[in-house]
Parts: sequence; C-alpha cells; structure tokens
Amino acid sequence: MRRAPSSSAGAAPLLRFEQVSKGYPDGCRRIEVLERVSFEVHRGEHIAILGSRRTGKSTLLRLVAGIETPDEGQIDFQGHNLARMGTLLRQRLLRDQIGLLVSEDWHPAKGERVVDLVALPLVSDGATMREARSRARKTLSWAGASDCADDLAAPLAIGERLRVLLARALVRRPRLLLVDEPALVPSLEGRKALYELLRDGAREHDAALLVASEDTEVARGTDILMSLGGGELVRVGGEPAKVVPFPPRHLPRQPGGLERSGS
Repeated sequence: MRRAPSSSAGAAPLLRFEQVSKGYPDGCRRIEVLERVSFEVHRGEHIAILGSRRTGKSTLLRLVAGIETPDEGQIDFQGHNLARMGTLLRQRLLRDQIGLLVSEDWHPAKGERVVDLVALPLVSDGATMREARSRARKTLSWAGASDCADDLAAPLAIGERLRVLLARALVRRPRLLLVDEPALVPSLEGRKALYELLRDGAREHDAALLVASEDTEVARGTDILMSLGGGELVRVGGEPAKVVPFPPRHLPRQPGGLERSGS
C-alpha cells in the first residue's frame, strides 16, 4: 500500500495491521466486517478513518485496543505481535500505551464525581487517590472541563462528557489515542472545537491519533485520510487530506494513487 509522506518515514511503525480480517456469525451465514486490511500508524501521526455506520470502524478500533482479536492477519504494536503475547502482558501493554475514547461509553457509577471518574485508571495502576486526583484535575483543566471536576458525572451534557472522556483517555499519557465516533456534538462549531481539542491533545501528549467517524469534518488537518467501506480500506495520502468516495468492490483498482488494502 502506498504511504503518504511522513516525518516518521523510515522509522518503525507504532501500530501495524497486516492483512487483518474479522467477521461474525449471523444465523446461518457469516458477515465479514473487515477483509484483508493493512495499514501503519507512526508516532505523532494524525489519521482519520471515514465510513458510514456498520462499515467496521468500531471493530477496527476494538482490534487496535485488544478488545477483539483478528480472525486472520497480524497486528503489531510497538513491534510486538499481539496474538503471540500472553493475555495479561497484552492487556497491560495496551492499557498503559493506548487511550480509547468511545463517545457512547458513558457509565459512571451512582454518585461518582467527574474527578474520580478520570482518576480511577491511575488508582488501578497503584497511584494513591490523592496523586490520581491531582493528575486528573490537571488533565481536566487542559481539556477545558475543570469547571465540572467536582460535579456528579452522570448528568453532564454531551459536550462536557466528551471532554471528560478525553481527559480519562489521556490521563495515563498513552502513545496512541483512539477515538470512536466523536460526532455526537450537535453543532458544527462544537464538533470543530472538539476535533481541534483532540488534535491538540495528541500533540500535547506526543501521541499518535486515530479517529473513526462518519463526519467529514474530522478529516480537516489530518496527516492521512482513509475511507472504510465494504470491509475494505482505501487510503488517501498527502496534504491536504481529501475525502474520496469508496469504490464499489466489483470495480477494478482506481488510477491516481489509490490502493485497496490487501492489493
């Protein structure tokens, strides 16, 4: 697959998918969600994956996060083949090095405050509650959510929730930030502000950023844009990134530098 020009060219990739496929049973048939997907993510890169609903965006991110395992192919993170690692070692590596923001994943405990929701990952790592809350407050402040740090988490509005989820994803200072469908903010200006915050967060924490969405606005300012559909991946490289419609599977490879993954 053709790579876009990158300041990380020649360096070992942070993440590598090689011919990865994933499917699920559906009654008497099997639905192939991803087919022979190959791509790389290098340190500091900002990558957007565009696709409509049920095109496999969330499945791809779950594979990166180690929540799912591929049926075929290989996934390497920091040079480690995830499938060959023991479960505990894989979970620790991914927990410490990958931050995951799922916009619909909002399940605070009854009576839980925002600062404690963000601090909890650090407490599970062995930090004292005082240390964890101190770092959580700093991360919330950076995310523009310091005003709600002592509020109950459950009733927050969607915009505040996403800022809190971003703080929670970044509080461990991961090397890769995954964001699944951040386009729930109803206003265009609100979404633009959120996408800018995501990019700033990745740069501030020296993390690569991989965002999956159906909102074309997320493509602005990306280093690499991919389009996902029909279980396959089309990659668009170069600056500025442009949205390119995904070609139907029966068409031959398109001219002009686009390649289907696995070709």
